[in-house]
Amino acid sequence: MWTEGKVIQRIDWNDELFSLRIKAEIDPFVAGQFIKLSEMRDDKRIARAYSLVNPPNTDYLEILAIKVEDGLLSPNLHLLQVGDSIEVSTAAAGFMVLDEVPLAKHLWLIGTGTGIGPFFSMLETPEPWERFEKIVLVYGVRKAKDIAYQELIDKYLNEQADKFVFQAMVTREDCVGALRARIPAALEADQLEDAVGLSLNAQDSQVIMCGNPQMITDAQSILENKGLKKNLRRKPGQVTVERYW
Repeated sequence: MWTEGKVIQRIDWNDELFSLRIKAEIDPFVAGQFIKLSEMRDDKRIARAYSLVNPPNTDYLEILAIKVEDGLLSPNLHLLQVGDSIEVSTAAAGFMVLDEVPLAKHLWLIGTGTGIGPFFSMLETPEPWERFEKIVLVYGVRKAKDIAYQELIDKYLNEQADKFVFQAMVTREDCVGALRARIPAALEADQLEDAVGLSLNAQDSQVIMCGNPQMITDAQSILENKGLKKNLRRKPGQVTVERYW
């Protein structure tokens, strides 16, 4: 089912990366889930999934997207301005939610690019702060300009200083405070654990990964070598994933 959504705000993080706030009536959702945005073209519906950045208690929907030149939908989304319309699925979906994550001391949220979006939805709810002693947000980008929602990150660093750890991973340039490495390489070399001062292990850690499928595949393999297994309903483990394309 589809409903009309109206763009009420847009944020341009750089020339290609942007966020849209959309006013639309949809069914209740859980932090970490995604909706679909679509448009009709030549009597054919073009739809793509976008994770919700906003928590469930807001009166708007927010998505983080990047313009892909040969993409079927994102170039048109990038053109949307306040007041423009877009079709929105009425029901959110997805199992990358905290209810599916077993208890642990430490929660690692590892994302690349726009895959970081659903983690903000989670972090804007009380649940992760109540359930975990430490929360590590790992944000992989190509360049420093590709980091979105720095104000939110700074808020957690200030308000949850005893619980929240942030580590940027920038692959194509040196950046103060960031590791210049791909996430899998930093995991394999224990560079990421050293940087944040915490150990990734099956006893203490739960990991949620979202974003580039190759990053997830490579990182999963490395985490498995460290004893962390994929988390499944029928067989709980330590690694929950959502690939972005």
